[in-house]
Amino acid sequence: MRIWHQSFTVLDDVPHYRDALARHLRAQLAPGSSIDLHGMRPGTYPSDYPGTHIGHAYLAGLHREQFVHAALRAQDEGYDAFLIATVPDTGYEEVRTVVDIPVVAYGHTSVLMAAALGTCVGIVNFIAALEPQLRRNLRNYRLDQLVGPIVQVEAGFGDVMAAYAEPQPLLEAFTRAARRAIAAGADVIVPGEGPLNVFLADQGVSRVDDVPVLDSLGTCARVAELRAAQHRRTGLKPSRVGFYGAQPDRRLLDAARAFYGTPDALA
Repeated sequence: MRIWHQSFTVLDDVPHYRDALARHLRAQLAPGSSIDLHGMRPGTYPSDYPGTHIGHAYLAGLHREQFVHAALRAQDEGYDAFLIATVPDTGYEEVRTVVDIPVVAYGHTSVLMAAALGTCVGIVNFIAALEPQLRRNLRNYRLDQLVGPIVQVEAGFGDVMAAYAEPQPLLEAFTRAARRAIAAGADVIVPGEGPLNVFLADQGVSRVDDVPVLDSLGTCARVAELRAAQHRRTGLKPSRVGFYGAQPDRRLLDAARAFYGTPDALA
């Protein structure tokens, strides 16, 4: 199985994270399976990186096209599954309608799998601006009753990156935030966004007190592998009914994208 991983970060800008991510995800897969890491294009974020963009609906929407473009490439190049490796599930609804290979999204899959470990999922994040997106996504997935507190770690993107060299401050900050979520009713924790998730997995953090901490990206990689096997053996695909499921003809899709210049811009 070949899995295309698509990050919301420019991975070469954050080599400590990129290398830890590659090491961690490749260790999750069965022999014979592989996962190839892909990030956003260099220059995607000319301002503060990348949380400023995530906090604005229009900017986040513009970046969605990179996920659609990547998914089409993944299918055309023979990948077996496409992993949206960002907790707001950027482009998830659109991507599912344009490709037939399985699409696995970080936020959606994490909550579904966490629900097997507890009854109230807490999300511990480090980008506060994500919460409105997460809450809306959960309502759309009809999973909002599974998720309780969404708590912010007292750290920013730069702090998370620095923690790969000096882990203790972030470990302590995460533990404090997780305990706030637990005090608010959470009995299973999902780490929000990949850099925090991979840092915790790299440090061997799987519980805070008696509460499990899900390895979200590791779980998503394994679910992608499972979904790819199902698709290969049975042709299992998502619903193709209605506005959020119907698949456009590829010629129509290519013509519309060419009109807006996206294939050339992202080539």
